[in-house]
Amino acid sequence: MRKWTCSDSAGGAARHAQVLAGLIHQLGQPRFRSLLLESLQPLVPAASFSVYRTGHQSVPQLYLSGSLGVPDTTLDCWRAYLSGPYRHDRTLMGETAEEAQSLLCHLTAREVPAEHRARVYEAHGVAERVSVVQAGEDGLFAVNFYRHQHQQPFSDAQVADFEALAPALLALARKHVAMAHDPSECTTPESAPFTVQRLRALQPALTPRELDVCVRLLRGMTYDGIASDLGLSVPSVKTYRNRAFDRLGIHFRNELYALVLRPSTTLQ
Repeated sequence: MRKWTCSDSAGGAARHAQVLAGLIHQLGQPRFRSLLLESLQPLVPAASFSVYRTGHQSVPQLYLSGSLGVPDTTLDCWRAYLSGPYRHDRTLMGETAEEAQSLLCHLTAREVPAEHRARVYEAHGVAERVSVVQAGEDGLFAVNFYRHQHQQPFSDAQVADFEALAPALLALARKHVAMAHDPSECTTPESAPFTVQRLRALQPALTPRELDVCVRLLRGMTYDGIASDLGLSVPSVKTYRNRAFDRLGIHFRNELYALVLRPSTTLQ
């Protein structure tokens, strides 16, 4: 795996400018989602992409994802990532203060930790990734492009093209999310309004306390943390969890993620 910091010199090549011009024109529009992947094909021929926020101090949130030329399993990948691997994922983390601000990452599937590789990469035919990441108080904001197993490995020239475009792609993705994303219609399973609405639709019999516990489970909180937050004992928290899971017909937290998250929840 290779990590390095972003350069301020994005280059003035005409082909890079053309890619960026098209994306700028579609900022905040539905077309931006597909164009982000399509426009990079001559330079970085990825088969899928994702834009998300993650980090141990933040709520994981998928903003954009999509595929080109292959079945779109990006939401399945996200669900698999949230089922466990994201808690231990350091592939996007910088090792120094400088890297923590803006980081480029290039890695192949074999360099990913075993659980992450099996659940996300191997299960969905992903072979390689290039990413640009920016860290902040609200976690890591990442723009990722993935090569799939049927494709040739990224060449040195393609990685260099990605490096040249990365700072601008990061800025454009952040701006698009800010313009297109309506916080009042938050569509991640960890968002309390969305979670409560979705769970009530799935099982109207859930009680307010059962909903409270489910929301916090989806945020990744421990039972001790939930108990402290709600003013309950840990056994009471587990009782509400068990009752909620019984009503929903599930047994594990990762099933709760899968139940709440659905394909229509991705921001376009």
